[in-house]
Amino acid sequence: MKKEKKGNQYIFPLVIILLFSVVCSASLGSANLTVLDSLKIIADRIPVLKNLIKTEMIPEVYTRIVWDIRMPRILFAGLTGCGLSVVGAAFQGLFRNPLADPHILGVSSGAAAGATIAMLSGIGFTIMGFGVIGVFAFLGALLTVLIVYRISCVGNKLPVVNILLTGTAISTMLSSLISLLMTFHHNQIEKVYLWTLGSFSAASWSKVVFLTIFVFVCTIVIFIFSKELDVILTGNETAESLGIDTAKIKKIIIVSASLLVAACVSVSGIIGFVGLVVPHCIRILSGPKHQKLIPLTGIGGAVFMIFCDTIARTAAAPSEIPVGVITAMLGTPYFIYLLQRNKRKQVFV
Repeated sequence: MKKEKKGNQYIFPLVIILLFSVVCSASLGSANLTVLDSLKIIADRIPVLKNLIKTEMIPEVYTRIVWDIRMPRILFAGLTGCGLSVVGAAFQGLFRNPLADPHILGVSSGAAAGATIAMLSGIGFTIMGFGVIGVFAFLGALLTVLIVYRISCVGNKLPVVNILLTGTAISTMLSSLISLLMTFHHNQIEKVYLWTLGSFSAASWSKVVFLTIFVFVCTIVIFIFSKELDVILTGNETAESLGIDTAKIKKIIIVSASLLVAACVSVSGIIGFVGLVVPHCIRILSGPKHQKLIPLTGIGGAVFMIFCDTIARTAAAPSEIPVGVITAMLGTPYFIYLLQRNKRKQVFV
């Protein structure tokens, strides 16, 4: 009973921390807003609470700042952190590799290549609120996953070694292509470089809706196969002996996870360490069972990303620090600490 309870006890506190992070982040910025004012503005948009909250004393400009500018960015950051963390947890279990992260299949390099081509081509159009860079990044990520998938397949099987090696090879090739393109376009180097460091400055409600659909659907699909991931973690032979179709499970999870990463990267740029560090931290609290690990990781990733983005947009105001820099600075020391803490233990932590 204690093992079943472990992990569940952290869901409510994490949800409270997430809500608190959203409200606090909405109150921070150049405008002089209190946490209470931000809470009132946010609560006023919730149908059930709308008639109970009085916002007449809050200037209209503050309402616009919180709801039209800050909230889309906060939710955008939270959804990205949730998506990348869930994929990180799934890949670490699926590949039985504690160092696996959401970008292991070359998705980030594909998105970066697509974004680079869009920036250097000078093409300009908008589709449902998405600029050409985001569209090209999404298509580049999907095309990369398709290539990696097709090369890695051996008949109906999808060997882990094949997909890891293919992802690394394709990623290296695309990185070289980006470097080559930047060599011939010196004036665009800074723009490409900043995109690869990640940012939520272009957040909008349309992008929030777009990302919500991908995060919700893909996370549900991955969660459905939580128990199968637990068994696969013990070895493919064991899983197959118990009647689990490991090849089918791998394909479904890889496709779902890749779509989720492609959606996140295409609208935010490349943000590292979130999908690597957050699952490790949550696993210490919840244990290795994916039925608890995946939802907790999603919430933890959202909290971590909101925290990092708040620092990114306020620490050097009016300038903005790329959020990928913040995640790396916070994630790297803690990850080194985890490695040192567990270097003598031959366990999956």
